[in-house]
Amino acid sequence: MEIAIFIAVVIIFVLLNKDYHKQDFRHIKINVKQKLQGDLKEHEAGLLIALMAKVSKADGNVCELEAELLSNIFTDISLVFENDQEIRIKLKEIYTIEKETFTNTIEIAKKYLKLTKSDYQKRLKVLQYLLNLAFIDGEFSKAEFMIIEDIANAIEIKKQDLDSMIRNFEDYLSAKQNQTKMDLNRAYEVLETTKDSSNEELKKQYRKLVKQYHPDVITGQGADQSTIDKATNKLQDINEAYETIKKNRGI
Repeated sequence: MEIAIFIAVVIIFVLLNKDYHKQDFRHIKINVKQKLQGDLKEHEAGLLIALMAKVSKADGNVCELEAELLSNIFTDISLVFENDQEIRIKLKEIYTIEKETFTNTIEIAKKYLKLTKSDYQKRLKVLQYLLNLAFIDGEFSKAEFMIIEDIANAIEIKKQDLDSMIRNFEDYLSAKQNQTKMDLNRAYEVLETTKDSSNEELKKQYRKLVKQYHPDVITGQGADQSTIDKATNKLQDINEAYETIKKNRGI
């Protein structure tokens, strides 16, 4: 999937790099192994997972990329705790429960605000991370926008900052999609076909061009080295074009 590369997976520690006082056990600390005290659902880690659950299920579907990202998050967060395997299981349980309802979204967001009240920049980073999760499938639905907006308001993110972040993601996504479209058009040109060509026609044309430009065939025709090199480069373009089209068509 092209969108798989449009935004790299952001490691959760990048978002959670604030050094809090040790007595405040509800915060994630990345410089020491932390022993969980109290309820994980009230800990910063649990609240983050709960918010991510709301965003990931906002459009009614969790795509493969979202699932992979969330799996990495469960692991990354759990590793800051002494009993990381047990914590990972609990984080996943929180996610499973919280993705089933949106009624407590504001309540959870306000709890997170209370823990990070003095750190606006950190809340901005968390919002950016939630937007990354929403955009990772290449779309930003109205339902996802509404959830993001509710969370942003609850954690007291300025409207201009929210709007700016969304525009940045939309611009990036649009640029990526345009590049993909141009790459696809170029691929059809290289194969001397069109988007209306059937899969069988594509395969037939691909085999024809491979035979035409294969270095062994060109060499057998007595061509000079310059012609052979050009044919080799052309064959590489043909292979890349065919793979691009196959990927786009899912064949």
